[in-house]
Formats: sequence, C-alpha cells, structure tokens
Amino acid sequence: MKYRHVVLIVVLILVIDQALKCWIKTHMFMQQEFVIIPNWFRIHFIENEGMAYGLKFGGDFGKILLTTFRLVAVVAGFVYMKKLIREKYSTGLLICGSLILAGAAGNLIDSMFYGLIFNDSIGYEVARFLPSGGGYGSFLHGRVVDMLYFPIYEGYLPSWVPFKGGDYFVFFRPVFNVADAAISVGVISILLFQKRFFGRHSETQPGEVKQQAI
Repeated sequence: MKYRHVVLIVVLILVIDQALKCWIKTHMFMQQEFVIIPNWFRIHFIENEGMAYGLKFGGDFGKILLTTFRLVAVVAGFVYMKKLIREKYSTGLLICGSLILAGAAGNLIDSMFYGLIFNDSIGYEVARFLPSGGGYGSFLHGRVVDMLYFPIYEGYLPSWVPFKGGDYFVFFRPVFNVADAAISVGVISILLFQKRFFGRHSETQPGEVKQQAI
C-alpha cells in the first residue's frame, strides 16, 4: 500500500462526510428528522460543540483546545502514516489508520470553518451557505453536524431489569456522522485485529533484516 492510497481513502471519506453534512445543514432545520427504515434508522439533524457522538469538553476554552488538538493530531497522523508505510506495516492497519485520520479531519473541518460559512439553524430556519450577514461563529468555533441515528430499540424496560427496570430506554441513542463512524470502525478494527496487524509485522522484520544483510 502506497501513501497515495492513504490520501485517496482520506479524500473519499471527507467528500462523503462533508457532502452529507452540507446537504443536511442547508436542507433541514434543527431537530428535523426523516425516517429511513422504520424502528431502526433515521436522519436526525443536530449539532454539537464537542467530541464524537455529542460529547462535550470544557466550554468555550475547551472547544478551542479540542479543535487545536484535532489539527495537531491530523497533521501528526499524516506524518505517522508515512512512517508506517515506509516500515511496511500491514494493509489492514494502514486502512484503519486512514479511516481514523479521515474521521478526525472531517470533524476538524466543521470545527474550524462551519461557524464562518453557515448562519445559525434557529427554529424552523434552514441555514444558508456563505450568508450575507456572516456566519454564526468565528474561526475554530464551528459546531459539528450529526445526522445518523439508529434507535434500534425504544421502549420501557421490564421491571426485573436491575436499577433501570420500568424506565424508558433507547438503544442506540447517540447521533453521529460519517466521520465518527470512520473513527469508530478504524479504532475497533485495530483493537480486534491488533495481533494480526502488529504481530505479523514483527515476525517479518527479522527475515527482512537477514535478507538485507545477505
């Protein structure tokens, strides 16, 4: 796998992620929802100022810190991917790394620029791209657009369930985006297949060194 393949994966994920976010932002008002598959999959428009899946971090200062950290992480990520390619790590690991890198870059774009290029989604008002009155925020203060919602189960839990018996329960509650999904798939895959990704690389290194010596 070559570096251009990493860039291609990142660009592909970014195009899908940003195209969907821009469409949602300019065609739906806040909290609007479309049912795609009844009782399973919905498009539900929300925004968040924090991390993946709507998590928040430290108010206004935390927002700047988080966005700056994302920027540094993305730049460092591209450099690290070059190192992994140079050291001939497995294709699976490189694909997972590309997914994580693409997801981080996708949410970084929202945080850096969406406050500048979109006006706010208030009430039933649909946001406009590059509004004449300016955007809803400043550089680094954009909000991340989320829309993918999979409430696989909604209802009241049986009374025999410990602690939560009789409570109304939704699974899976978080609303997320394509960038979040790319990060999750990349991280989970690395955790599941870490022995294959890293073990195979460590096993091939002595042979490569020996061959070079000969």
